[in-house]
Order: sequence, then structure tokens, then C-alpha cells
Amino acid sequence: MLSITTASEEETRKAGKAFASSLKEGDVISLRGSLGAGKTVFAKGIAENLGIEEAIVSPTFTIVQEYDGRLKMYHLDLYRLSGEDEFESMGGEDFLYPDGVTLIEWSEKIEGMLPDTTIYINIVIGSDGKRTISAEGGSHEYSLS
Repeated sequence: MLSITTASEEETRKAGKAFASSLKEGDVISLRGSLGAGKTVFAKGIAENLGIEEAIVSPTFTIVQEYDGRLKMYHLDLYRLSGEDEFESMGGEDFLYPDGVTLIEWSEKIEGMLPDTTIYINIVIGSDGKRTISAEGGSHEYSLS
């Protein structure tokens, strides 16, 4: 498992940017952490590395945002979903085998559906406000710095 501690939004964004250097078409990334942990900030770093120029916002109300870059990026926020049945009924399985990369916030709601090759990014806020970002899983090498 890889791990890095960040002390600012900028450092968290840079960790996302470094991580994205090794992403490949078909990668699914589970972004986990409490509200305000920095999942969307990390996603902004990924998007920057992928050459996406649009503003990245958490798709809490739209559930899915799609962006074009050197790889297509799908950004899902499942916070408002009730679970796997609702995800399936919206055609969500298509995002688990993407023609780009898929970032999923609140993926715990569809845990049983995630591919075996899912990369798990966990962001934990420390008592000092710093973020500990850890990465595990996947089918290839990646970095956070």
C-alpha cells in the first residue's frame, strides 16, 4: 500500500496529478473519505494530468460528470444513491468497464459490483487537518508523488 500525507489542498491536488500519470483506459478508482476529506480535490489533480480543462465539481446532484482529455474521465458521486439496485437501474455498470477512467466517490454503496482491479484511494483527515492518502489494489504500478 502506498501512502502520503498532505498539508494543503494544493498538495492533495498534486498527489492526484502524480497518481494519474500511470492511469490506463479501463481503470476504476474508488475515492473514499468523509465529507470534506478532499476526494474532489484529488479528482481535480487527476483531471489536470489528463489534460481536462473544464472545472471539476463533485457530481453530487447529477451523479455522473463526463470529461474529455487524453483519457475520457467519468466522475461519479453515489452519495445520494440507495445502493446497487439503484446503480444498476441507472445503467451504472457501464461505468465499471469504461472507455476511459472512472472515479467513484462513495463507492461503498456498490462494493459488491466493483471490478477486482479497482484502485482504492482512502483519504483520512488527521486531528491536525493534514490528509493521509493511501492507495491500494489495481492491476499496475502507480504513485502518489
